[in-house]
Amino acid sequence: MLFGISLNCLVAGINSIKCREYNIELKKFYIEMYRLEDYHYDLPPELVAQRPVARRDRSKMLCMDRQNGRLKHTFFYKLGEYLESGDVLVVNNTAVVPGRLAGRKATGGKVEVLISDFTGIRRSNDEDGCVVCLCLVKASKRSLPGTWYYFDHGLKAEVLDTHNGGYRLKFYSKEDFKTVLNRIGQVPLPPYIKRGRQNFNSFEDKTSYQTVYASQKGAIAAPTAGLHFTADMLDKLRALGITIVELTLHVGYGTFLPVRAADIRQHRMHSESFSISAGVAETINNARANGKRIFAVGTTCVRTLEYASNSKGEIGAGSGDCDLFIYPGYRFKVVDAMITNFHLPESTLLMLVSAFAGRQNVLKAYVEAVREQYRFFSYGDAMLIH
Repeated sequence: MLFGISLNCLVAGINSIKCREYNIELKKFYIEMYRLEDYHYDLPPELVAQRPVARRDRSKMLCMDRQNGRLKHTFFYKLGEYLESGDVLVVNNTAVVPGRLAGRKATGGKVEVLISDFTGIRRSNDEDGCVVCLCLVKASKRSLPGTWYYFDHGLKAEVLDTHNGGYRLKFYSKEDFKTVLNRIGQVPLPPYIKRGRQNFNSFEDKTSYQTVYASQKGAIAAPTAGLHFTADMLDKLRALGITIVELTLHVGYGTFLPVRAADIRQHRMHSESFSISAGVAETINNARANGKRIFAVGTTCVRTLEYASNSKGEIGAGSGDCDLFIYPGYRFKVVDAMITNFHLPESTLLMLVSAFAGRQNVLKAYVEAVREQYRFFSYGDAMLIH
């Protein structure tokens, strides 16, 4: 009997040790999920794509099975091999606004203005031809209310006040404001894409930094996963029985802001306006009910679909502001597969992809992509996670 008690105590002790070890490993796992530093990877600067490929659909594509992390190298134009008839491909039809304006102050000092809320532009109540915009301003020193900025083609703006780290400007123009903006505005390229002053507003960027299905103006940056599609490729996918639907999420300036919090759970996303039509919601819901897969093109589509869904994964039609921050631990309700680009280290986009496919799987895939000389970021190559 005494021996039996001792053996039971020994077994209990061993189990207790194993339990403590398991809890330690579990705690370590969760700490790594939420530490900003654990979303870092090394990227040679020469792999940051400065120009798009000659043909959009000829970019390379790294395919990952998110269940086991297995990788396969292919090209984007072969995407149809991974879809089946009845699957739904969801794209974001937002269009990038040429909202970056180079100007000067009355003193002659240079100023750069970026319209940060194009969809919120409103007509001034007191004067015809004037519009009020929320903007980001880059100048040698802070501008006070009443400061004037001057641009080409007679466009000028007055600083009204500050707002959430930016400025509220009133623009005065003899012509329609949006017409002038399209004429003199520059494409707000990400800061890692370098352009000389002469090429900054090149015609190439105005067309290549825009998806072929862009139709709803309002974005400060392109939904770059969609840059790989051509009209011909979309037609071929439809011929295979793939249903292609569009939603809108206007990418805001928050996409360029780094995560500052050491614990990523403390980060707060900037909200971005979105819209999903009743027809699109019905198509997605019917496809899911019939066992078909939902392929989201880009993190913007992923966030919008997940934000607009209920606990059963049913999409609701409507519009609003999406501020959903997806990071590891999130349970996906709608999206079955994702087409995306390679994202910046320690970015919210990398965290979203890690939530979808597993952080270690993703970081191993990025190491492989670096080794195989994939092109990174906005004008870079694609990744399919399925």
